[in-house]
Amino acid sequence: MSGILYFVPTPVGNLEDMTFRAIKVLKEVDYILCEDTRTSGVLLKHYEISKPLKSYHLHNEHTATEKVITDLQSGQNIAIITDAGTPGISDPGYLLAKAGSDNNIEMICLPGATALIPALVVSGLPNNEFLFAGFLPPKKGRQTKLKQLAEEKKTIVFYESPHKINTTLEQIKEFFGEETRASLSREISKKFEETKRGTINELIEFSKSKTLKGEIVLIVNNSVK
Repeated sequence: MSGILYFVPTPVGNLEDMTFRAIKVLKEVDYILCEDTRTSGVLLKHYEISKPLKSYHLHNEHTATEKVITDLQSGQNIAIITDAGTPGISDPGYLLAKAGSDNNIEMICLPGATALIPALVVSGLPNNEFLFAGFLPPKKGRQTKLKQLAEEKKTIVFYESPHKINTTLEQIKEFFGEETRASLSREISKKFEETKRGTINELIEFSKSKTLKGEIVLIVNNSVK
Protein backbone atom coordinates (compact mmCIF):
# COMPACT_ATOMS: atom_id res chain seq x y z
CA MET A 1 0.00 0.00 0.00
CA SER A 2 1.42 3.39 -1.03
CA GLY A 3 2.22 6.06 1.49
CA ILE A 4 0.84 9.60 1.63
CA LEU A 5 2.54 12.71 0.27
CA TYR A 6 1.85 15.78 2.42
CA PHE A 7 2.30 19.35 1.20
CA VAL A 8 2.87 21.30 4.42
CA PRO A 9 2.82 25.13 4.49
CA THR A 10 5.41 26.82 6.70
CA PRO A 11 5.37 30.39 8.09
CA VAL A 12 6.17 33.23 5.72
CA GLY A 13 7.27 35.30 8.70
CA ASN A 14 6.17 34.72 12.27
CA LEU A 15 6.95 31.19 13.47
CA GLU A 16 3.67 31.19 15.40
CA ASP A 17 1.82 30.93 12.07
CA MET A 18 2.65 27.22 12.04
CA THR A 19 -0.51 25.14 12.58
CA PHE A 20 -0.92 22.35 15.14
CA ARG A 21 -1.76 19.95 12.34
CA ALA A 22 1.36 20.87 10.37
CA ILE A 23 3.54 20.14 13.41
CA LYS A 24 1.78 16.81 13.98
CA VAL A 25 2.23 15.70 10.36
CA LEU A 26 5.92 16.65 10.29
CA LYS A 27 6.49 14.66 13.49
CA GLU A 28 4.83 11.56 12.04
CA VAL A 29 6.17 11.27 8.45
CA ASP A 30 9.17 9.13 7.56
CA TYR A 31 11.15 12.03 6.18
CA ILE A 32 10.79 15.65 5.07
CA LEU A 33 11.72 17.23 1.75
CA CYS A 34 12.88 20.84 2.00
CA GLU A 35 14.46 23.59 -0.11
CA ASP A 36 17.29 24.39 2.29
CA THR A 37 18.10 22.07 5.18
CA ARG A 38 19.62 24.95 7.16
CA THR A 39 16.53 27.15 6.89
CA SER A 40 14.12 24.31 7.60
CA GLY A 41 16.36 23.05 10.40
CA VAL A 42 15.71 26.24 12.37
CA LEU A 43 11.95 25.79 12.09
CA LEU A 44 12.01 22.10 12.96
CA LYS A 45 14.29 22.65 15.94
CA HIS A 46 11.91 25.33 17.23
CA TYR A 47 9.07 22.80 17.24
CA GLU A 48 11.22 19.87 18.43
CA ILE A 49 10.71 17.94 15.21
CA SER A 50 13.49 15.43 14.56
CA LYS A 51 12.99 13.75 11.22
CA PRO A 52 15.44 13.14 8.36
CA LEU A 53 15.67 16.08 5.96
CA LYS A 54 16.31 15.65 2.24
CA SER A 55 17.00 18.50 -0.18
CA TYR A 56 14.34 19.12 -2.80
CA HIS A 57 14.74 22.37 -4.70
CA LEU A 58 14.52 23.90 -8.18
CA HIS A 59 17.94 22.54 -9.15
CA ASN A 60 17.39 18.88 -8.26
CA GLU A 61 13.62 18.32 -8.31
CA HIS A 62 13.69 16.63 -11.73
CA THR A 63 16.15 13.99 -10.57
CA ALA A 64 14.87 13.69 -6.99
CA THR A 65 11.20 13.20 -7.85
CA GLU A 66 11.59 9.62 -9.13
CA LYS A 67 13.21 8.48 -5.86
CA VAL A 68 10.48 10.17 -3.81
CA ILE A 69 7.76 8.41 -5.81
CA THR A 70 9.53 5.07 -5.31
CA ASP A 71 9.65 5.67 -1.55
CA LEU A 72 5.96 6.57 -1.50
CA GLN A 73 5.11 3.42 -3.47
CA SER A 74 7.01 1.39 -0.88
CA GLY A 75 4.68 2.71 1.82
CA GLN A 76 6.63 5.62 3.28
CA ASN A 77 4.80 8.80 4.26
CA ILE A 78 6.64 11.93 3.12
CA ALA A 79 6.15 15.65 3.67
CA ILE A 80 7.41 18.47 1.47
CA ILE A 81 8.00 21.95 2.84
CA THR A 82 9.63 25.06 1.38
CA ASP A 83 11.57 27.90 2.99
CA ALA A 84 8.29 29.77 3.47
CA GLY A 85 4.67 29.40 2.40
CA THR A 86 2.85 26.62 0.60
CA PRO A 87 4.85 24.20 -1.60
CA GLY A 88 4.06 24.53 -5.29
CA ILE A 89 3.03 28.19 -5.15
CA SER A 90 6.00 29.83 -6.91
CA ASP A 91 8.13 27.26 -5.07
CA PRO A 92 9.17 23.63 -5.68
CA GLY A 93 6.29 21.18 -5.49
CA TYR A 94 4.44 21.16 -8.80
CA LEU A 95 6.57 18.45 -10.43
CA LEU A 96 6.12 16.22 -7.40
CA ALA A 97 2.36 16.80 -7.37
CA LYS A 98 2.18 15.92 -11.07
CA ALA A 99 4.23 12.77 -10.54
CA GLY A 100 2.05 11.86 -7.56
CA SER A 101 -1.06 12.28 -9.65
CA ASP A 102 0.40 10.26 -12.53
CA ASN A 103 1.23 7.42 -10.12
CA ASN A 104 -2.04 7.47 -8.15
CA ILE A 105 -0.30 8.55 -4.94
CA GLU A 106 -2.56 9.88 -2.20
CA MET A 107 -1.71 13.56 -1.71
CA ILE A 108 -2.88 15.92 1.01
CA CYS A 109 -2.15 19.64 1.11
CA LEU A 110 -2.63 21.21 4.52
CA PRO A 111 -4.17 24.70 4.65
CA GLY A 112 -1.81 27.29 5.98
CA ALA A 113 0.54 30.16 5.36
CA THR A 114 0.90 31.80 1.97
CA ALA A 115 1.82 35.39 1.18
CA LEU A 116 -0.70 36.14 -1.53
CA ILE A 117 -3.97 35.82 0.43
CA PRO A 118 -3.11 38.21 3.32
CA ALA A 119 -1.84 40.80 0.80
CA LEU A 120 -4.95 40.44 -1.33
CA VAL A 121 -7.33 40.79 1.61
CA VAL A 122 -5.76 44.02 2.93
CA SER A 123 -5.28 45.55 -0.54
CA GLY A 124 -8.79 47.01 -0.55
CA LEU A 125 -9.13 45.85 -4.16
CA PRO A 126 -11.87 43.46 -5.37
CA ASN A 127 -11.01 39.92 -4.28
CA ASN A 128 -14.10 37.91 -5.19
CA GLU A 129 -12.21 37.02 -8.37
CA PHE A 130 -8.48 37.37 -8.90
CA LEU A 131 -5.66 36.14 -11.10
CA PHE A 132 -2.42 34.94 -9.54
CA ALA A 133 0.42 35.79 -11.94
CA GLY A 134 3.32 34.90 -9.62
CA PHE A 135 6.73 36.15 -10.75
CA LEU A 136 6.92 37.82 -14.16
CA PRO A 137 9.40 36.38 -16.67
CA PRO A 138 12.85 37.88 -15.92
CA LYS A 139 13.49 39.11 -19.48
CA LYS A 140 12.21 37.16 -22.46
CA GLY A 141 8.44 37.33 -22.70
CA ARG A 142 8.05 39.91 -19.93
CA GLN A 143 6.51 42.65 -22.09
CA THR A 144 4.29 40.16 -23.90
CA LYS A 145 3.01 38.90 -20.55
CA LEU A 146 2.32 42.42 -19.30
CA LYS A 147 0.44 43.32 -22.48
CA GLN A 148 -1.70 40.24 -22.02
CA LEU A 149 -2.39 40.93 -18.35
CA ALA A 150 -3.24 44.58 -19.04
CA GLU A 151 -6.45 43.35 -20.73
CA GLU A 152 -7.51 41.52 -17.57
CA LYS A 153 -10.35 43.10 -15.57
CA LYS A 154 -9.83 40.98 -12.47
CA THR A 155 -7.46 41.94 -9.67
CA ILE A 156 -3.99 40.56 -10.41
CA VAL A 157 -1.50 39.30 -7.83
CA PHE A 158 2.25 39.40 -8.53
CA TYR A 159 5.26 38.26 -6.53
CA GLU A 160 8.35 40.44 -6.90
CA SER A 161 11.81 40.82 -5.41
CA PRO A 162 13.00 44.11 -3.86
CA HIS A 163 15.67 44.78 -6.51
CA LYS A 164 13.16 44.47 -9.37
CA ILE A 165 10.15 46.21 -7.87
CA ASN A 166 10.89 49.70 -9.26
CA THR A 167 11.24 48.35 -12.80
CA THR A 168 8.06 46.30 -12.44
CA LEU A 169 6.04 49.26 -11.15
CA GLU A 170 7.21 51.43 -14.05
CA GLN A 171 6.31 48.70 -16.54
CA ILE A 172 2.86 48.25 -15.01
CA LYS A 173 2.31 51.98 -15.33
CA GLU A 174 3.37 51.76 -18.99
CA PHE A 175 1.11 48.84 -19.90
CA PHE A 176 -1.78 49.20 -17.44
CA GLY A 177 -2.05 53.01 -17.27
CA GLU A 178 -1.19 55.57 -14.62
CA GLU A 179 -4.67 55.44 -13.05
CA THR A 180 -4.18 51.78 -12.13
CA ARG A 181 -4.97 51.10 -8.49
CA ALA A 182 -2.39 49.04 -6.64
CA SER A 183 -1.30 47.73 -3.27
CA LEU A 184 2.21 46.74 -2.25
CA SER A 185 2.76 44.47 0.77
CA ARG A 186 6.14 43.39 2.09
CA GLU A 187 7.55 41.51 5.07
CA ILE A 188 4.17 39.79 5.57
CA SER A 189 3.80 38.34 9.07
CA LYS A 190 7.13 39.81 10.17
CA LYS A 191 8.03 42.62 12.56
CA PHE A 192 8.23 45.29 9.85
CA GLU A 193 5.18 44.23 7.84
CA GLU A 194 3.99 47.10 5.68
CA THR A 195 1.31 47.76 3.06
CA LYS A 196 1.06 50.79 0.79
CA ARG A 197 -2.08 51.41 -1.27
CA GLY A 198 -2.82 53.98 -3.98
CA THR A 199 -2.38 54.68 -7.66
CA ILE A 200 0.54 53.13 -9.49
CA ASN A 201 2.19 56.59 -9.51
CA GLU A 202 1.88 56.81 -5.72
CA LEU A 203 3.42 53.37 -5.32
CA ILE A 204 6.30 54.30 -7.63
CA GLU A 205 6.97 57.38 -5.51
CA PHE A 206 6.78 55.29 -2.32
CA SER A 207 9.09 52.58 -3.66
CA LYS A 208 11.72 55.06 -4.84
CA SER A 209 11.66 56.98 -1.56
CA LYS A 210 13.09 54.08 0.45
CA THR A 211 15.01 50.85 0.09
CA LEU A 212 12.45 48.07 0.26
CA LYS A 213 13.47 44.76 1.80
CA GLY A 214 11.83 41.36 1.91
CA GLU A 215 9.71 39.56 -0.64
CA ILE A 216 6.94 41.74 -2.10
CA VAL A 217 3.35 40.98 -3.06
CA LEU A 218 2.00 43.48 -5.58
CA ILE A 219 -1.76 43.67 -6.20
CA VAL A 220 -3.07 45.66 -9.20
CA ASN A 221 -6.42 46.39 -10.79
CA ASN A 222 -6.86 48.77 -13.73
CA SER A 223 -10.68 48.52 -13.81
CA VAL A 224 -11.19 50.19 -10.41
CA LYS A 225 -11.10 53.97 -10.29
